[in-house]
Amino acid sequence: MSPRDNRRLKIGIVCYPTTGGSGIVAVEIAHALADRGHEVHVISYSVPVRLDTLRPNLRFHNVSVPEYALFEYPPYSLALAAQIAEVACKFHLDVLHVHYAIPHAVSGWLARRICGRFDMPLITTLHGTDITIIGKDASYLPITRFSLEESDLVTVVSSWLEGKVREVVECLCSCEVVHNFVDPDIFKPLDNGEPHPFPCDPNVPVLMHMSNFRPVKHIPDVIDTFLGLRARMKTQLVLIGDGPEASVAKQRINSSPYAADVQFLGPQQNAERLLPYADAFIFPSNAESFGLAALEAQSCGVPVIGYNVGGLPEVVEDGKTGLLCEVGAVDEMINACERLFRDKDYQQQIGRAARERAVSQFSAKPAIDRYEELYWQAIIELEKSGDGERT
Repeated sequence: MSPRDNRRLKIGIVCYPTTGGSGIVAVEIAHALADRGHEVHVISYSVPVRLDTLRPNLRFHNVSVPEYALFEYPPYSLALAAQIAEVACKFHLDVLHVHYAIPHAVSGWLARRICGRFDMPLITTLHGTDITIIGKDASYLPITRFSLEESDLVTVVSSWLEGKVREVVECLCSCEVVHNFVDPDIFKPLDNGEPHPFPCDPNVPVLMHMSNFRPVKHIPDVIDTFLGLRARMKTQLVLIGDGPEASVAKQRINSSPYAADVQFLGPQQNAERLLPYADAFIFPSNAESFGLAALEAQSCGVPVIGYNVGGLPEVVEDGKTGLLCEVGAVDEMINACERLFRDKDYQQQIGRAARERAVSQFSAKPAIDRYEELYWQAIIELEKSGDGERT
């Protein structure tokens, strides 16, 4: 922590509550900061996945969106701004940290103007699709650029995403790379003899996927890889999560001859209890800014198979902690899975290296230390510039 003093900070954190890396990372930051004695206020439209609302020093604030006949669509961004302003004034927040650019950064900027809290730094963390998909939409591009340039500090979760911000948004802000992280004491390999928490044959290898089942995750490639692999050897597929592509995946599996070999577990709060049972984790996203689920799998000692694109190569070392293939190369992924499953020694070698990389490069403490330093940096710079005195 930057040594300005040891004062307890009052921190507002805004995130999406649904399954997905941005919300999960925001929650883990909130937990870690609360455990360090800071007063943390999490703001969202429902309780985020994995948030421990009973944790000391942590409060959750629900955004209530009014429904009037006048509005065809509920004005969430305005309701969020009003809630942020209320929390900022009532609890006198020292810093506001929003995850995802639209609408959180804009709502944070508006909240500061509503309550006149120009002494409260606005820090925006970008997670990927807020730039790679939403940021490309011509109708959102100006407001995305505005929200980033009006933020006091912008962080990104990978070097790849830093480049995408410059390419897509073309904003003048500078970005600080703070990689996502994992707690290796929670996400860890199995102890010998632990029974599977889901129905399966313990003698048959398990291929696992976990995501929010959006199109960017290439769920059809997950299914095609499993079906191709299953035609060659006995294999089980475990799918964790839910989203727009889940029904298509279920339909495809149910129409295949291998439906009995697939488990759909839906969204799960305790991924750390499931990931260690995978023999390989498949993650064929074509625009992943980081790949938090892949990191969590690696921390559990599980090899990752994915696409050599986006920020995933910053997490997975091809040939060392996993196997990366070209986008759309399902045959390559089938071959990679088969190699791992038929050669147990090779699988264990990759798994050990995956665990070592997760622990040495992506443990939680350095990332939380960095966020604390950035909070203080933003607070001090605002005080020096006199921007906190605006009315």
